[in-house]
Order: sequence, then C-alpha cells, then structure tokens
Amino acid sequence: MATARAGAAAWCVYMLRCADGSLYTGITTDIVRRVAEHNGDGLLGARYTRTRRPVQLVHAEAAASRAEATRREAAIKRLDRARKLALCGFAS
Repeated sequence: MATARAGAAAWCVYMLRCADGSLYTGITTDIVRRVAEHNGDGLLGARYTRTRRPVQLVHAEAAASRAEATRREAAIKRLDRARKLALCGFAS
C-alpha cells in the first residue's frame, strides 16, 4: 500500500516488495509506468527485480526535484530492514 504523498510531484521515491520478500528502492517521474516495467511490461526494469517478480508498490513519497529524490533514495537505502519496513507501515 503506497502512501498518498506521491501525488503531484514530478519526481518520487518508491519502494517495492519483491516476491521473495526483499525490498527495492528507486526514483521515477511516473510511478505507475515504473512499477509496470518492474513487473515485466516493456523492455525496461531493474535487473534486481527481474528475477523477483511480481513486485508490489509498498511506499512512495514526493520529491521536489531529481536531486532531492536521489538524496532521499540514498537515505532510505542506508536504513536497516526494520526501519524500511516501518517506513512502509509493516511490522518488522
């Protein structure tokens, strides 16, 4: 379940839960298209998620710019798994 904060911004940071339970974090300007790509629509999609399909969007947040989205992505990637799960609203 994604948070509603990703609505109007040009860039957003998102987190996916893969079929194996792992988490993937990325940035995009079109969250619907990007999740579809991760799930195999089209030729794009991250190598990491290609073998861990299906993926489910579990978190998204708006960013004012690409730079801000990239910084937030890096900050999320530095979190331990328990904090990432808490950010998504899951109990660890």
